[in-house]
Amino acid sequence: MARQFESLAGSRLGRDPHAVRRRIEMMEQVLENAMVVPGTRIRIGLDAMLGIIPIVGDLLAAAMGAWIVWEARNLGMPRWQLLRMSGNVAFDTAIGAVPLVGDAFDVMFRSNMRNLRIIRKHLDKHHPQTAIIEG
Repeated sequence: MARQFESLAGSRLGRDPHAVRRRIEMMEQVLENAMVVPGTRIRIGLDAMLGIIPIVGDLLAAAMGAWIVWEARNLGMPRWQLLRMSGNVAFDTAIGAVPLVGDAFDVMFRSNMRNLRIIRKHLDKHHPQTAIIEG
């Protein structure tokens, strides 16, 4: 009975590489490219918007970035890639916490976009069936 529930839950949560890739790509979109700054071509996301809220906002953005790393861990990515991704999130959080300078930094250094690039490279090599053809 427990195995049936676990199997059912796994299929609904989508633990397969394709479902994980879609979730990570959606989260990255929300964190990095959710909207365009009016009057410019600069795209920002929740990561930069949360950075405006001192400490709490940066911690929330870091938690969402850490979720992407956790999903990558579930894909079975090598430890060195996970450490590199964790370093991206930590660096973004540390510099992003600096008032004013950190807000500008959040727009320029997109740790989640960098981490998505690492994940895509891994998936394209180890799970080519998850590749999405963009048109």
